[in-house]
Amino acid sequence: MRLVSWTAQDLARRMDEVLAVFGEAMSYDKQALEVRRGYINTHLKRSGFYAVATMTDAGELAGFGYGYRGGPGQWWHDHVRGALAEEGRRRWLSSCFEIVEMHVRPSAQGHGRGEAQLRSLVSMTAERTALLSTPEVADEGASRAWRLYRRTGFVDVVRQLMFPGDPRPFAVLGRDLPMPAPS
Repeated sequence: MRLVSWTAQDLARRMDEVLAVFGEAMSYDKQALEVRRGYINTHLKRSGFYAVATMTDAGELAGFGYGYRGGPGQWWHDHVRGALAEEGRRRWLSSCFEIVEMHVRPSAQGHGRGEAQLRSLVSMTAERTALLSTPEVADEGASRAWRLYRRTGFVDVVRQLMFPGDPRPFAVLGRDLPMPAPS
């Protein structure tokens, strides 16, 4: 497996594979993935867009992640902003890289690929903080995603946030950048 940087055009060219990985990792059905296709195409045009991909030796996509500079007028940014007091807005949103998607096929998980993707992705931005949202879980230790985020220094910014169109509560997690090298 190898980790590569992707441009927005690279991600767009491999959109069907990206959606397949997304669907496997998140257990989303075909209809939900088609809605995601539209969102992702919009994200590709955002300022400060960066992406990474984990490729198998056979050239297949095993994982990917992407994000961009967060700002006013963006759906996610505005929802998170509304959940924060002024001090939190200044702290977390004034120079923020939003990690929008970070997925590894379940069959490829457990080998440090998600962490490598995450570290590589945030190393590309000059923003001062990184934020992401992830579904709330009853036991953080039982979730690979939560263990990754905690291991890499992400802290609670907002908990139990409800986003329109999704019945699940989400946690918004953040960390200061740059991210130090693993110890």
